[in-house]
Amino acid sequence: MIKENSSKPMLRILRMRQLRECLGLSTSTIYDRLNPMSPRYDCNFPKPIKLGASAVGWVEDDVCRWIDSRIAESRNACSANS
Repeated sequence: MIKENSSKPMLRILRMRQLRECLGLSTSTIYDRLNPMSPRYDCNFPKPIKLGASAVGWVEDDVCRWIDSRIAESRNACSANS
């Protein structure tokens, strides 16, 4: 029997389909954000974690933090232009 440790938040791993739905980005755009050779590269984009031989996922908290940073950056840019 596995006990849940209530002091530690439960981590959720997003697979590609869930990540696409969450971000509204295509698979190719997501991989472009991860590719340093791409013009769309974003060094702050959440890195995938290896789940198996050919499976990867993204930690939901990392994705949420990235979204929050994009929102903040967007709002700061709007404030600077006002």
